[in-house]
Amino acid sequence: MGSANDIKAARETYEGFIGLIKISVPVIAVIVAFVVYLIH
Repeated sequence: MGSANDIKAARETYEGFIGLIKISVPVIAVIVAFVVYLIH
């Protein structure tokens, strides 16, 4: 039964990672766009 707990923990870690990616990608895109604007 330990493996069931491992799968649950892995799923929670994965979902947290995906949530972080969904937030960080647009933020990074805005920062990159701002830097490109400053350079150009």
